[in-house]
Amino acid sequence: MPGSLPGVADLPMKPASPPDFDPAAFKRALGQFATGVTVITTRAPSGQLIGITASSFNSVSLTPPLVLWSLATRSASMPVFQTNSHYVINVLGASQLDLCKRFSTVKGDRFAGVSHAEGASGMPVLDGAIAWFECHNRSRYEEGDHVIFVGEVERCGVGDPNGNNDPLVFQNGQFHGLTSL
Repeated sequence: MPGSLPGVADLPMKPASPPDFDPAAFKRALGQFATGVTVITTRAPSGQLIGITASSFNSVSLTPPLVLWSLATRSASMPVFQTNSHYVINVLGASQLDLCKRFSTVKGDRFAGVSHAEGASGMPVLDGAIAWFECHNRSRYEEGDHVIFVGEVERCGVGDPNGNNDPLVFQNGQFHGLTSL
């Protein structure tokens, strides 16, 4: 295939052997990796605002500007995120633990009392986010019990351009801020 990496087509598509650990051990090992915390927001066709907390966010490419995140296939929000053309990835600051918890646990209207602005695509950008990425829903890949969403960033911004943006971090089942080393 033109432009593909050498040798990639030769890699086996299945593992050589089944995993040699239980799911709890896998989850404990994954928990050691510190991640930032985001709230992914969109709007349902009915106009209802939808938002979920996610720590599965990563950059993919600078040209074109691509990012990814993933969502459990069983999520009630999956049908909206699967079919919408746009969403916003809001990166939370250390002072926004309440928003993190709201968008991960609150049933009903998670946006009640939450200050936000409408992005250019009509999707909600949360006030106070330390960064945000307004994305076109470019592609989706079902893998295991999650769907990986790849978004093409159309617009982005930083909460405090002077760099006062202490992130909210999740590691080993707990939330943290950062201190410089």
